[in-house]
Amino acid sequence: MTRVVLPAHLKTLAGVQREVELEVGGVVSAASIIDALEARYPMLLGTIRNPATGERRPFIRFFVDEEDLSHEPINAPLPDTVARGASPFFVIGAMAGG
Repeated sequence: MTRVVLPAHLKTLAGVQREVELEVGGVVSAASIIDALEARYPMLLGTIRNPATGERRPFIRFFVDEEDLSHEPINAPLPDTVARGASPFFVIGAMAGG
């Protein structure tokens, strides 16, 4: 099982309290995790990536093992620790201001 940690506002929208466990088929990538997440929680469709382009939303970041993978290709395979469920895939809502 792949483990996913969502930011508080997306947990509320999805109606979950803790991290989410998903079955992800094939290569485990940010895209395949989001596909599985949106299939299980359709209310999240379009909140993490743009449905028209498939690209990550600007103020969303992806982390695994304290490494920012936000600028990696969305279809790039994630570390094996994510596929095995040893490390969670973090979806973080970034903040901006001035």
